[in-house]
Amino acid sequence: MSRLIRLAVCGLIAFAWAAEAGEYNPVLSSGDAAPAWRNLPGVDGKMHSLAELDGKEVVVVAFLCCSCPAVADYEERLLAFASKHASKVGIVAINVNTIEEDSLPNMTARAKEKKYSFPYLFDASQKIGKQFGAAYTPEFFVLDRHRKIAYMGAFDDRDDPAKATKRFVEDAVTSLLAGEKAKVGETLGRGCRVRYNRAKKGA
Repeated sequence: MSRLIRLAVCGLIAFAWAAEAGEYNPVLSSGDAAPAWRNLPGVDGKMHSLAELDGKEVVVVAFLCCSCPAVADYEERLLAFASKHASKVGIVAINVNTIEEDSLPNMTARAKEKKYSFPYLFDASQKIGKQFGAAYTPEFFVLDRHRKIAYMGAFDDRDDPAKATKRFVEDAVTSLLAGEKAKVGETLGRGCRVRYNRAKKGA
């Protein structure tokens, strides 16, 4: 294969990748099928999968961790949201950070302290975070009844709840429950960067 042809092929691959990705998300765009996790351990000592939430009209996936202060800023908002929508919306939190502070025992202690009302799962492989293109903690993905991405990004537009004027996750869920499309499909996430492990050389 000539150098010119190789460059053309690489260019087409890059274009295809960019076309599939969102404005901010490097992997997914609104309307894509959501990645499905299976057999992830939770703070309740059980294994969990996306299929458990088949009875819910909408699912909200929240990437969280213990080490990020921004996550702490959003815990009360997320707990209130979960309580408000418990009957129709399935909520699951996932942590993919592998540092000691974000270990499953520390996740379990945090969930018990804050009385998490939803599953909090750990993926040591970090595979599900990469499949979602999750870059921040916290970062949120709203899935419709067909488990396609309806919204992804920030929970709202301010770290201080008293100053929030745009409630992205709430608005997306309200639209979906009303049988409508989310008005905003994507925003830029805010918080701490997900701590993805560097690939080992030669791997």
